[in-house]
Amino acid sequence: MRVIVTVVEKIISKAHIDIPDGLNQSAIKQHIVDRYNTGEMSTDMNIFQVDFESISAQILSEHSSTKSAQIGEVIR
Repeated sequence: MRVIVTVVEKIISKAHIDIPDGLNQSAIKQHIVDRYNTGEMSTDMNIFQVDFESISAQILSEHSSTKSAQIGEVIR
């Protein structure tokens, strides 16, 4: 039997950035998105903080048809 296992993970990281004073909420959100999109925001990665959102498996039969089965799910 052949099984394809898909694991969805959520990795938590933190970034410390300086934001100009006087910006409204919308401008702060845009500033953060812009910093992230340009690669200027470096995150402090901690690989030990990984939450598994879900684990699922797709069982491949010998006759080329596929069956899907949810084998487990862990949330936070």
